[in-house]
Amino acid sequence: MSTKIIGKVSATEKCPSTIDDFYFWTDKKEILSPFDIVKVEHEQGSITYGVVEEINHVTDAPSHFTSYISSDFGNIETDPIGNMMRLGMNYVKARVVCNTENIYTPVLDSRRVSLCDENDVKRALGLSDDEVKNPLVCGYLQMYQGDAAIKVKVVLNSHFLIGPDGAHINVSGISGLAAKTSYSMFLLKAIQEKFRTEKGETAAFVFFNVKGRDLMAIDEPNKELPQADIDIYRDTLQLSARPFDNVTYYYPYSKDKMTENVQSYAQPSDIRSQIDAGKASIYKFTFEKCQDKLDLLLANEDDSTGTLESCVNFIINQEGSFKGVEKWSTFNEKLSEYTQTASSTGAKKTDKGEILVTSWRKFKRCISKAIQNDVFAKSIVDGEVDLTEEISNNLRDGRVMVIDIARLDENTQSFVFGSVARAIYDLKLGADRTDIPDKVILFVDELNKYASNDVPKNSPILRQLLDIAERGRSLGIILFSVEQFRSAIHDRVKGNCATHAYGRTNAIEVSKPDYRYIPKVYQNMMTRLTPGEYIISNPALRSLVNIKFPRNAYKQFPNG
Repeated sequence: MSTKIIGKVSATEKCPSTIDDFYFWTDKKEILSPFDIVKVEHEQGSITYGVVEEINHVTDAPSHFTSYISSDFGNIETDPIGNMMRLGMNYVKARVVCNTENIYTPVLDSRRVSLCDENDVKRALGLSDDEVKNPLVCGYLQMYQGDAAIKVKVVLNSHFLIGPDGAHINVSGISGLAAKTSYSMFLLKAIQEKFRTEKGETAAFVFFNVKGRDLMAIDEPNKELPQADIDIYRDTLQLSARPFDNVTYYYPYSKDKMTENVQSYAQPSDIRSQIDAGKASIYKFTFEKCQDKLDLLLANEDDSTGTLESCVNFIINQEGSFKGVEKWSTFNEKLSEYTQTASSTGAKKTDKGEILVTSWRKFKRCISKAIQNDVFAKSIVDGEVDLTEEISNNLRDGRVMVIDIARLDENTQSFVFGSVARAIYDLKLGADRTDIPDKVILFVDELNKYASNDVPKNSPILRQLLDIAERGRSLGIILFSVEQFRSAIHDRVKGNCATHAYGRTNAIEVSKPDYRYIPKVYQNMMTRLTPGEYIISNPALRSLVNIKFPRNAYKQFPNG
């Protein structure tokens, strides 16, 4: 591959070479881009690699006024040269990423700067085959133009993505243009393929479908996948262009028989086909199974005084009239009793003191609103499941559970997510099974609903997510989180993510403190990234990288 010389190091009084960066001049017609890698001859036969950060064009004109005069006093009709030919060149700032002999003295003036071949790029970023253990494909790099253009597969040490050395990934970017779900699913498919083809650790997956029918056919092939993407899967990434394997879909119950008794944006005929094929079930929540999860129904309620929590604990402990209650209807009846004034003090006496009637009334208002959805049913029959039991008993190696919550109201979505997250946590803490997967990877879109800075601090779902973010790595629970605006997410969730993926975002967002350590030119690039393009940060990488990835290999639905 070409490693043509494109310029020489330029160390000046105002812009000297340092151990961190250097400048070089190059021909103004040489096309370079931020994130491109270049190499420089250094001491003792070593090579210093640098990643391009800034590209500037300069001429011998001391001012813009001089340029104006040179163009025949602003005559735009003259040819590009005008009445005086100016000398011009490009000068580039590159940040040092490594040296082959660990020599980090500044590179010297006039040393030759060259483009890199594929092996050079891998060596520069720490992606060489002998450096990357436990390789996991996360995309590819595309560098340079014309005959010098190269594509480089990017593989990360999976131990820095899904543990045990580092865990959790956060993916951010504006809706529609960042392809957040697409990139997350690309990574997740690569993980499934890795665990399927390699012996050793086991992994299971739990996905939440939050948009239309986006993820409700991920085991079906994408028949419209362009040949160019198929070639990238096969030739560049060495991955199969196949959909997910071993997928089970879970739809929320509905009383409406016209929709196959589910609440979903999926077509009833597709749902029926999946159920008949044994790869889909309908889920419900009965009071008997959910009594200890009532706090999740109040996750979006501000309870700074602990009023609602007192009521929840009273019910969970089966105190008073709530002893032996098994159905939502009975629960509502008993709850109504506690909303009636019991004495002149306006309090309802309990075995542990008094809870004010006003507290019970507030609790009933919140709960009644939350359990109006059909998914809160009186019983579970054949073909229907309880999600907690399904995870506890059936989440095994290689299995992918896709839980549809797209058509549910926000409170019910929160309850479903909280119940599943809690069940996964309980499973990994010590369920009585010998086949619990080593890794359980939890994919959650719209993380801002559960872990934003605006979520009540007492939210049980937020507490659960913080626990997963902080302790999940050691337990083998890996969080794949997605949101539009990274700056809105709780610091402890972001801070515990080893990998960060930045998609297309806006100028206001990149001005936030979350982006202060990212070079300005890269911040600006984030505002014009295209779908299929991400900027990745990972502890195993020596620099931020601008990766690309092909379209998903599973069935796509127009507009989700």
